[in-house]
Amino acid sequence: MKVLQIDSSPLGEASASRQLTAAITDGLRKTKANVSVAHRDLSITTPAHLSGEILAAFGGADTSGNAELQKQLALGEELLTEFLDADVVVIGAPMYNFSIPSQLKAWIDRIARAGRTFRYTEKGPVGLVTGKRVIIASSRGSIFAGDTPHEDGWRHAMDFQEDYLKRVLGFLGLTDVEIVRAEGLGLSPAAREESIAKARRQIEQRFEAVAA
Repeated sequence: MKVLQIDSSPLGEASASRQLTAAITDGLRKTKANVSVAHRDLSITTPAHLSGEILAAFGGADTSGNAELQKQLALGEELLTEFLDADVVVIGAPMYNFSIPSQLKAWIDRIARAGRTFRYTEKGPVGLVTGKRVIIASSRGSIFAGDTPHEDGWRHAMDFQEDYLKRVLGFLGLTDVEIVRAEGLGLSPAAREESIAKARRQIEQRFEAVAA
């Protein structure tokens, strides 16, 4: 089984989402045979945000003589190949300003390719990526989840992180999407520690149930 672990937080060992992606990957290793892991750290290898040149190249424009553009196109193909080859994709997705880090969005812009991972038809778009499992390690500074809306309502209205990821992955054809969440991390040091510990227990219990 091929696992692709995507980390997007630039905080290194201080990152909550990185702790969770590592725990998820370790759980997969323990419950599955012959697991190979490809780790893509987007804080180190950050794809450039889409530009007019890159979009033109996607459409077949001449790239000769532009070494930087060729480098970006090669990186894009590498990211797309990693994604398509994986059986399980583990995505570390901290919430930044109610959405996802720009480096994670840049990665999505490289894997969401018309004709490669989705296509348009007269009946609407069709996702071309199927048969993969996606596990999202979500981390947030405040509390956004829950069945009961908060009294002020702003938290639900301002959550463009998890819902966006589920929708864009679904657009590509991926429907087996799980979320492991640690939130309220910015409320206090104690709340942060408790939330991360709770998420790690959920991961452990999930894989223990699989192994049982």
